[in-house]
Amino acid sequence: MNFSLTRRQALIGMGATGAAAAFGIPARATTRNLAVLHLASHAPSFIAFERGYFKEAGLDIELKFFEAAQPMSVAIASRDADFGVTSITGGLVSLAQKGAIKIIGGALTEEKGTVGSVILASNKAYEAGLTNASKLAGKSFGITTAGSSFHFMAYKIAKANNIAMSEIQLRPLQKLGAIVGAISSGQIDAWAIQANVAKKLIHDGAAKQIGLVSDYAPNYQVTTAFTSTKNATDERAMTEAFVKAYSRAIADYNAAFVDKTTDDESREKLARIVHKYVESDSPFEEAKQNLIDGAMRINKDLALSVASCTEQVEWMKTEGMVKDAVTNEQLFDTSYVKTI
Repeated sequence: MNFSLTRRQALIGMGATGAAAAFGIPARATTRNLAVLHLASHAPSFIAFERGYFKEAGLDIELKFFEAAQPMSVAIASRDADFGVTSITGGLVSLAQKGAIKIIGGALTEEKGTVGSVILASNKAYEAGLTNASKLAGKSFGITTAGSSFHFMAYKIAKANNIAMSEIQLRPLQKLGAIVGAISSGQIDAWAIQANVAKKLIHDGAAKQIGLVSDYAPNYQVTTAFTSTKNATDERAMTEAFVKAYSRAIADYNAAFVDKTTDDESREKLARIVHKYVESDSPFEEAKQNLIDGAMRINKDLALSVASCTEQVEWMKTEGMVKDAVTNEQLFDTSYVKTI
């Protein structure tokens, strides 16, 4: 960040930490962890990290990788990670109720007109007649954990097709890799996953597309940005810096992959950044095309759909996954971003 001569002199005279506080800039002394998954929905995390947006905002960020959303919430609560961007889970809601976590923004959104999450059938199930999501009754559906985004997507698909959830066999497999293996080998019948993963499975001949989640859950706030209550309350400058840096990366991602308003060279550079973390074992051109074909809207400036999040929490209440007493005040800190 560029300062005037007066500011540089002030930094020398006051000490870096004191001056940073004086100018509302987080001090760089402490490394912060950002919890992420190896998914394209985390592309802004990788872009902000690789392009130095976090550093320019005064944050020393390291990426901390996880295999599912639920452990990310635990890491935030235990201070093993400072920020996370992932789906709302029953664990996250319970930790928010205990005063440990706050949702501060919204990220990935199911939007009509974009591919969004793809509903898949295993080859075995497809050949046996599972050619449309309306035929899920009596079939198995892969999820990571109860209360995960995959569980909620199964609920929305079932509700839209008048299928009782008791007629769908949910298979909690804990890790994304385990679900990929299960659908590829026909151990589960169906799954819904972000398009870049789905497109790879389809391209490899490991599964078939039978629908889109956006047909059943338009405007679904798939992922949110969250941090510890302590960070949201006591580390405001740092949290604002995170939101600012992440929002810059969202703008890059949406322009390149969703709105396609950038040139090919700019899109290529961003795709190479994401490829380091997503589908890194695939040829670049294949991974880039999956990224382009499966791009999903990420909310500008981390705007948050409180209505969609509230719907998810109310569903968790009816399923007995969280306590009825949880309130929006416990769950959200809406002072950082616009609500939609």
